[in-house]
Amino acid sequence: MEFMLDTINIEKIRYYQSILPLSGVTSNPSIIKKERKIDLFAHFKEIKQLIGKASLHVQVVGETAEEILADAQVIMDHLGKDIFIKVPVNEPGLAAIKQLKAKGVNVTATAIYSEMQGYLAIAAGADYVAPYYNRMENLNIDAVAIIKALAMEIERTQSQTKILAASFKNVAQVNQACRQGAHSITASPDIFAQVFGMPSIHRAVTDFKKDWEETFGVKDVKALEESEQ
Repeated sequence: MEFMLDTINIEKIRYYQSILPLSGVTSNPSIIKKERKIDLFAHFKEIKQLIGKASLHVQVVGETAEEILADAQVIMDHLGKDIFIKVPVNEPGLAAIKQLKAKGVNVTATAIYSEMQGYLAIAAGADYVAPYYNRMENLNIDAVAIIKALAMEIERTQSQTKILAASFKNVAQVNQACRQGAHSITASPDIFAQVFGMPSIHRAVTDFKKDWEETFGVKDVKALEESEQ
């Protein structure tokens, strides 16, 4: 399972990289907007240096196939050919994906709301397909069924494409996506904070610490070793 962070906030990335088995960082124009005006490519270069071998996914903004291809080239010129170009799966996007993959470019097919979008992106050779879980649910689309169908298609065709499930509002949605066959998930720092924020986890740690101190009269193993010398 690959876990990616859906943010470009440097401090959040630095913090969670020290905790998570981080496979990548994803972004889109809406995420970029949250950081207000930044030196875009300098910012992404800093992220890339910070995450090392983990993947970085950057989205195009062009609306025609030609504009998408031009955007992709500019992104790669600044950030390198190992970058993953995020392309929405609409008509011009799919046309661009075909051309990018013919050139060996890494592609993340995004803005997926339907099985057919996913099937087409898989057939076009996208490295990742990114179904929008919560956004689908908000539209009364069965996100669970779509992720399961895409996983079955990847298995049936022995495709190298991976499902990168995205757009989550809570941990339960992430769990569902994983159960249905998603190979990767990308989530905001808030989602990962939910994982570790359960009061029961804190209570367990506190209880273990208390029991240790009552048994040995010291706070940690190092102190125990020193007391026995």
